[in-house]
Amino acid sequence: MPAVSVSGIPVTYDVAGAGPQLVLVHGTGGDARTNFGRLVGRFADRRTVITPNYSGSGGTPLPAGELTVDLLADQVAATFDGPADLVGFSLGAVVAAAVAAKHPGRVRSLVLIAGWANGADDPRLRLGLSLWAKSLGDRNFAGLGVLLAFSPAFVRELADDGLALLLASEPPPGTARQIALDLEVDIRDRLPLITAPTLVVGNTQDHLIPVEHARELHRLIPGSRYAELDSGHIVVHERPAELTELIREFILPEIPGGRARAR
Repeated sequence: MPAVSVSGIPVTYDVAGAGPQLVLVHGTGGDARTNFGRLVGRFADRRTVITPNYSGSGGTPLPAGELTVDLLADQVAATFDGPADLVGFSLGAVVAAAVAAKHPGRVRSLVLIAGWANGADDPRLRLGLSLWAKSLGDRNFAGLGVLLAFSPAFVRELADDGLALLLASEPPPGTARQIALDLEVDIRDRLPLITAPTLVVGNTQDHLIPVEHARELHRLIPGSRYAELDSGHIVVHERPAELTELIREFILPEIPGGRARAR
């Protein structure tokens, strides 16, 4: 796995495919492979797909100092030379938005999935993230994660083996510090600086980052488009085909596809 040094930290990433660059930025408690394993092959036919791991995930160490949005944005930005299409999921959406605000000339288009601009004013969001963090290290962590991160219908339809696999999953070592950063996120002042064409995707059954936060991102990013999917938070696993269709239609308009429910 290649790596690039940012402030003395080796940032790992994977590369697949050929063509213009597409950067997929993972979320909290996952890494590039666990979040985007089902999506990379769907884009590698027309894009060089770059999947970075920021600090605490995928072998990229945590910093000695504070974990910040700026640090993670710098780590992601170092893995591509642009111009690139950026797709961010969850905390990755926050990071991708920060990259687009700081480096407008390097971002051709931006897709933000299940993201948020500010969680300080939402007790529901803070409660869910705080309980998830407190369960780290005990047997309830994976179970609580399943309840918060997936829609009820998705969990009901899992076979016993599929549910057991989710419950047996281990979080990356940096999950606690990533959740702590989630609770501090406030990028509202950066969003008006985004000039790249932007698609915001919300999930109507998101119990971790309620869909109202995606709607707020859409309102705060000038000229952005908006679409919603009937999914829980981890839409990259629940609705990979539908999500791929939305992204491909937005960044690859020459490829026939369905119509995004954009507004």
